Amino acid sequence: MSQYKWPSSEEKMPEWVEKAQAMFKRYGPFAYIGILAVVVLVWLATGIYVVGPGEQGVERRFGKHVNTTDPGLNYRIPWPIMTADVVDVSSIRRVEVGFRSMRAGRDQTILEESLMLTRDENIVDVQVIVQYRIKDAAEYLFRVKDPENVLTTSVEVALRSTVGRMLIDEVITERRAEVQADTKEFLERLVDAYRTGILVTDVRLQVADAPAQVRDAFHEVVRAREDRERLVNEAQAYMEDILPRARGVAQRISEESIAYREERVRRARGDANRFSQVLTEYREAPDVTRERMHIEALERVLAESQKVLISDNADKGVLPLLPLRGLEGAVPPRSNNR
Repeated sequence: MSQYKWPSSEEKMPEWVEKAQAMFKRYGPFAYIGILAVVVLVWLATGIYVVGPGEQGVERRFGKHVNTTDPGLNYRIPWPIMTADVVDVSSIRRVEVGFRSMRAGRDQTILEESLMLTRDENIVDVQVIVQYRIKDAAEYLFRVKDPENVLTTSVEVALRSTVGRMLIDEVITERRAEVQADTKEFLERLVDAYRTGILVTDVRLQVADAPAQVRDAFHEVVRAREDRERLVNEAQAYMEDILPRARGVAQRISEESIAYREERVRRARGDANRFSQVLTEYREAPDVTRERMHIEALERVLAESQKVLISDNADKGVLPLLPLRGLEGAVPPRSNNR
């Protein structure tokens, strides 16, 4: 950078230089004091800073953390004595493990992170998204170097630990919610132990599947197991429907047989008692009893038959009998006319 070249005595001084020289000659040392006061005031004014809603201010004195401020208008001694960092602690952030989102909308799989070993020594492809926010700005800034990288590594450790305790079928189908819950619990313990100042809010399992090379074959096995479970459930439902019905029919037949037995036994006892009574009466009056039994038998037989009484002279007429009762139920002849 070229240095300023003062004009020679023969050249004319710039106007502002002339005004400054005139002011210094007029006010003397007070001009220097005034300029210094203005500079100090401006320097002190640079210590004012604003912390917005959902933010925390972290003040440092010669690089050491001394205070954490809340939202509002705050003041600290200006640089280089003190500095202030404003950190957003309300926004929800996220890290991706096992994949990376691309701008084109297609995710890029990171096999080094996503491939994990299960308890039954199978390889499973697991991808998760972890949502978090900053709960302590000072710890987030100063406790660990690159806290987001530490969080990503911690997520991978927690996820591998959780998946390693389960079978591949449990990770993929049966216990997906448990994988998320256990991973979140383990991850919270890790970030608290590292004092990263991070609060984990959610762990979402995006993908839990067999590796791409064997995925189709694995899905066939899963579908076969699902078909087996479905058939077993259908057979169980059929059994639960048939057995109570069969038990009900058997119970009804048993109760009907018991009722029939009781009816036959009581009827037989009644017939035996009636026969004993008739026998007693027959021994006391045989003729009367025989005649009464004969009349009762005729009453029972003739009560169910149609009786027609014709006098001796009825056969001399043209029509001895007109069966009007039989004609009441007769069907009229069908006409042959069409």
